[in-house]
Amino acid sequence: MKIVLGLVPVMAVAAFALPAFAAPDGAAVFARCAACHTKTGAGVPGAYPPLGADFRALAAKPAGRRYVALAVLRGLSGPLTVEGKPYRGVMPAQVLDDVSTAAVLNHVGTQIARTGPAFKPFTDKEVAAHRASGTALSAADVAKLHEGAGGK
Repeated sequence: MKIVLGLVPVMAVAAFALPAFAAPDGAAVFARCAACHTKTGAGVPGAYPPLGADFRALAAKPAGRRYVALAVLRGLSGPLTVEGKPYRGVMPAQVLDDVSTAAVLNHVGTQIARTGPAFKPFTDKEVAAHRASGTALSAADVAKLHEGAGGK
């Protein structure tokens, strides 16, 4: 009986700690992106690009996958042309771990960007590799990668 009673506090703490170990919800992470890109990912003309066919086109190519991951991790600064329209907004780097970054990219690729090539989910290991490859890049450097990465 004493052993069972001794386990009750441990089990109670474990029940509350469990959500801390759950995978992040990409939709919840996207809520901060929606402040600029809007809830639907439509963007704001001239300032914040839409997250549609351009995202899917980028995510279909290795250089594009690196670009979208680094856009989240390192931010963007400078002119971009997306789907034939110019944008001059600034996107700050997001302070996210690799698992959360993969979750938000996967949310965009499956729930926001619904047109374009088939979407292959990002993994936290892939995001970690992109993070390591871009440590010396500024937000302006990342923005310059867009066109060469296969963006539309």
